[in-house]
Amino acid sequence: MSSLRNILKEIGEELQEKDKVHEKTMKDVRKIGVSSKQAILLIHQKRFKEAEKLIERARKIISEIKELSTDYPEVIYSGSFSAARQEFSEANIFLKSIKESRFVTPDEINVPSVDYVLGLADVIGEYRRLALDALREGNGKKGEQCLQTMDEIYIELTALDEAYMLVPGLRRKCDVARKLIEITRGDITQEVRRSMLEKHLERFERQAKRKK
Repeated sequence: MSSLRNILKEIGEELQEKDKVHEKTMKDVRKIGVSSKQAILLIHQKRFKEAEKLIERARKIISEIKELSTDYPEVIYSGSFSAARQEFSEANIFLKSIKESRFVTPDEINVPSVDYVLGLADVIGEYRRLALDALREGNGKKGEQCLQTMDEIYIELTALDEAYMLVPGLRRKCDVARKLIEITRGDITQEVRRSMLEKHLERFERQAKRKK
């Protein structure tokens, strides 16, 4: 029969081991988030190969953390790990939509549906940034295409019906997304009008020169 001291000693050792795992996992989770965010920045810069390397690094870390789920299930169900997978999902979705004009599935990147959906909602913000870059370059058509993608994502997310209410945080993200879409639509409308006015003035100047 084990003494109370031995019982508590075993518990203490178990807790210390869990603490070590938790500490390492939190460091790895931060690495996932950092790699995913850096990948998104590289995608905006069209440095796709570098972005893919960072995404692959994040994927490997996620797999390593998942291996701990049998002995330490609390690690898998932590909020910080979920947030990291959302950022990982966002990077993957954004990359595939830019490079291949398609939406990657949750199974392809091996993430839970909830994390995928929340990451997808954040992609709307990345497309706003793309739209603004396009407008600065004078590419109104590309800006409109970005807005169409933003609309598509938002409409499909809000059409999830009951599931829309079952994903914590999705309503808030969609509220933010709706505002981003409205602002972006205003920016594009303003740019289109400016471009039309500029073309009208150019035609007017050419006609005035001919009359001279």
